[in-house]
Amino acid sequence: MTHVYDKAKWHYDGDYPKELSIDHAFVHTGMYLGWIIDNQLYSTKFEKEAAADILNFKDRKLTGTQVYMNWSGVLANDMLNKEGNEFSETYYEEEYVYDYGEVVNAVPTLYHVQDTWENYELIKNRIDETYKIWSSKK
Repeated sequence: MTHVYDKAKWHYDGDYPKELSIDHAFVHTGMYLGWIIDNQLYSTKFEKEAAADILNFKDRKLTGTQVYMNWSGVLANDMLNKEGNEFSETYYEEEYVYDYGEVVNAVPTLYHVQDTWENYELIKNRIDETYKIWSSKK
């Protein structure tokens, strides 16, 4: 059974800032998907189906947000490998949004964060720290 961690639609159909394009609803999860790609925590199926997107992300030609958009703004367990799911089941669902908001706190809402490589590096570093601690407890 497929478990969906997040959908951009859940955000832009909800309490979403009227002044923003719906593209901003993809950013926070797109950055997480980028981190998944950087750490090769994606499934074999995703690797096969998203090979070009993965390569373009690693070459910094596509952001994680753009990859997420190419996947209809859905992050689901079948996109992640076993370890990616184990980590995401606790971190993404319980802590990620808090960390994301803390790292990029200079904006009115989480949706106002710009999809830049600089912002990605900020959140990537935070996820890396958390992942390292999580991995050491496994």
